[in-house]
Amino acid sequence: MLSQSNFFKHCIVILIVFFYATGFGQEKKTKPNILLIYTDDHRFSGIHALGDIDVLTPNMDSLIEDGVAFDNTYLMGAFTGATCVASRAMLLTGTNLFQLQGAGHTIPKENKTIGETFQEQGYNTHMIGKWHQDGASLKRSFTSGDKIMGKGVYLVDHFRMPFYDWDKAGEFKKEDAYLLVYNDNGKVVRQTVSKDAKRGPTGTEKNGPHTSEVIAKEAASYLNKYKSKKPFLMYLAFHAPHDPRQAPQEYKDLYKSEDIQLPPSYMAQHPFDNGHMFLRDEELAPWPRTPEIAKQQLADYYAIITHLDTQIGKVIKALKESGQFKNTLIVLSGDSGLAVGNHGLMGKQNIYDEDGIHVPLVFSGNLIKNKGERYDAFSYIHDIFPTICDFTNIETPATVSGKSLLPVINNDVNKVRDYTYHAYRQFQRAYRKGDYKLIEYVRAKDSTTNEGEFEAGSRVTQLFNIKSDPWETQDLSFFPKYRTLILEMRTKMKAKALELGDKKENITGEKYDFWDFY
Repeated sequence: MLSQSNFFKHCIVILIVFFYATGFGQEKKTKPNILLIYTDDHRFSGIHALGDIDVLTPNMDSLIEDGVAFDNTYLMGAFTGATCVASRAMLLTGTNLFQLQGAGHTIPKENKTIGETFQEQGYNTHMIGKWHQDGASLKRSFTSGDKIMGKGVYLVDHFRMPFYDWDKAGEFKKEDAYLLVYNDNGKVVRQTVSKDAKRGPTGTEKNGPHTSEVIAKEAASYLNKYKSKKPFLMYLAFHAPHDPRQAPQEYKDLYKSEDIQLPPSYMAQHPFDNGHMFLRDEELAPWPRTPEIAKQQLADYYAIITHLDTQIGKVIKALKESGQFKNTLIVLSGDSGLAVGNHGLMGKQNIYDEDGIHVPLVFSGNLIKNKGERYDAFSYIHDIFPTICDFTNIETPATVSGKSLLPVINNDVNKVRDYTYHAYRQFQRAYRKGDYKLIEYVRAKDSTTNEGEFEAGSRVTQLFNIKSDPWETQDLSFFPKYRTLILEMRTKMKAKALELGDKKENITGEKYDFWDFY
């Protein structure tokens, strides 16, 4: 029979064994930090490791080597020429294009953002860079932020970019915007934005730091100073490589226009009116887009991408030096594709792959175990939110309609969807199934304040085999052997339109409906 002393000792041993067996004796695991890097007008092929073209991106290539990449990630589309508005709204809410409030400028209160979701789980949420939505949703999404841009004051110049300090009230008044410029001693100082400041890319590296440098420096500073025991979610929204395609001279010197190789889809002019041929993006270069013009545009595009890559490298370096790298999931994505001469276009107001909707998506860092994997599973930008939730074991909000890609990353499944569907305003729709992609265009009504109501666009069908023709150079739609396939894809596209709610009544402020003209 045990003595009283031995009895208590025996009980203590049993309790210790129980605590360790059930996990109570272990240190509670800290939830992963999230570094979400979002680039602007950065097409899939704009990272060397993904597109194998002559753009230098060693730091982004390293993120791919140290993580996993998705080769078929897309922007669903947009109902505004500023496609980044819809793109960012879908990223932040995890909802699809037809569930946004109109074009996506305003995020309704009932749509819980990724920042709100992670705040509720004890995260510090921090935002740096470009914001394209309303101030109220910015305020409720983040606990802090800095160098906010895109809130009403814009000079179209990477070297003369108006920034805001974090405004807890979410107002971001125009008079509070400021420029960062070099003084006579080469020190960066603030300068008030003059009311008569001229728009346009007139600045150089002699005037002030580039937006990518400002945003990266702010991110590095936050990481180096971070002492909180709480995990963080940083939304790091670069403005590059969005036009104007400016970069410091040392980066421009890396790309001589005469050495640039034009992609297979280069054209001097788009072969038909796609409905939105004349807007600011398309007016960045004259018509026709001669080889010389296209090569210079690409040289400038590659230069600003390489400069951006250097800044991303500085952020990752700071993350490692801070001691936070081991427990941080790094996510890198672009918000849209960009034509830069493809199909005779310059902007992203289309639903060709590289020209408008195909974007890079990378999950990287110490927490990713199957390094170097490439997945061809169809995915959207609005899948990023639920994937991060799944990765961190945080419940995905009920309003999110995107699909988690974690089962693909874990090699549990090969895909989470078997098609993609795309829309651009009332003029264009696309449906991708397997290797084939159908694009349908219509001639439809449109209107502007200056012109009133008019018609634009063309009734055209295109069919591409994306597997064998990723640059969409050979339209297969007129070959007799594809007639049955086209009919099948049209039927499925219409069914998906109904399923997704693709009608003007679901898009606040939308006056015209593609299906009224199809």
